[in-house]
Amino acid sequence: MKLHWLLTGIFITLAGCTNPAANNSPTSSTTPLPPPPPPPGSIVAPQSSAESPNDTPAKDTPAGANSQTISELGIGSATVGMTLGELKEKLGTTAEFTVQSPYIVDFDAIAVSEAGTVQYYILYPAKTPLEDSDPIRFLLTDNPQYRTDTGVGPGTPLKQAEEVYGDATLSYNLANEGREYVKFANGPAKNISFRLGAAGDNSLAGIYPTSTNEFHETNEYRETATIRSILVDCRGQECAKPSN
Repeated sequence: MKLHWLLTGIFITLAGCTNPAANNSPTSSTTPLPPPPPPPGSIVAPQSSAESPNDTPAKDTPAGANSQTISELGIGSATVGMTLGELKEKLGTTAEFTVQSPYIVDFDAIAVSEAGTVQYYILYPAKTPLEDSDPIRFLLTDNPQYRTDTGVGPGTPLKQAEEVYGDATLSYNLANEGREYVKFANGPAKNISFRLGAAGDNSLAGIYPTSTNEFHETNEYRETATIRSILVDCRGQECAKPSN
């Protein structure tokens, strides 16, 4: 139990960030942003055609194939609190579940793919395989096709996200693997975390004052600052499930 709370703390803090040495509040009413172009060289998941509300998906058709929304409930078809088995049943046989171990420090992951493209990751404590009966506690996506209801997602320039969610505060903590995150004055939900930076790029998006402290924080950032990935978690509480 202590380990679970410790690992949960790693992700719920918005004080983590990309280590240069090593490797909410109500939703804004601002007009939703248009989808940003995917990063050069990235693989974009194909858009699904809209279904009629009365259509029943075929057995082998992912039930949530049209859903690419990030919210406090989850990412796309996956909701925090549902079991791994429930997600497999919901997506059908066209979805692939691939274990990635290790994924990041202290966490392994299951990559959920459709049409050969990773849609999102299910994170869980390292060396403790996730069974079909286990609830999903952490969901993460770096797929630029997924975004919040106001149009913010992986690949969105930080400047545009700030126009939607209000003033941005960037931070990273060397004691927390040095991952760089941003917190907005009017972020969409407390259990949604926005990580900054580009995959494989350890440079910081923020412009930080010189300090020997482990924790660093700033409101200034580079013009190229971009949201890298978005994490939705349970916050150690009973995970909410959408009503049927």
